[in-house]
Amino acid sequence: MIGYLVALAITGLLVGALARLALPGRDPMSLLQTMAVGIAGSFIAGLLYYAITNNRNGIGILPAVLVSTGIVYAIRRSRGGTLTEPAPRD
Repeated sequence: MIGYLVALAITGLLVGALARLALPGRDPMSLLQTMAVGIAGSFIAGLLYYAITNNRNGIGILPAVLVSTGIVYAIRRSRGGTLTEPAPRD
C-alpha cells in the first residue's frame, strides 16, 4: 500500500511537471500543487477513457499530460493569465 502511494506521488509529480512544461511561461506552483495537478489529470483522463471504451486497463501518460495541461491552463486563467503569459504579479 505504501509503495503504491509513493508510486502515485512520483507519477503525479512527473505528469504535473510535464504539463507545466507544455505551457510557455512561468507558473508559480509548489511541488505539492504540481503533484496534485498530475494526479488529478491522470484520474480524469482514466475516467474519460473508461467512459468512452468501458475498459479499465489504463490509458497511458500522454492523455494524462494533456488533461493535466488543461488543468494548468485553467488555473492560469483563473489567476488572470493567458495562454502564453501567466498572471501579472502584484
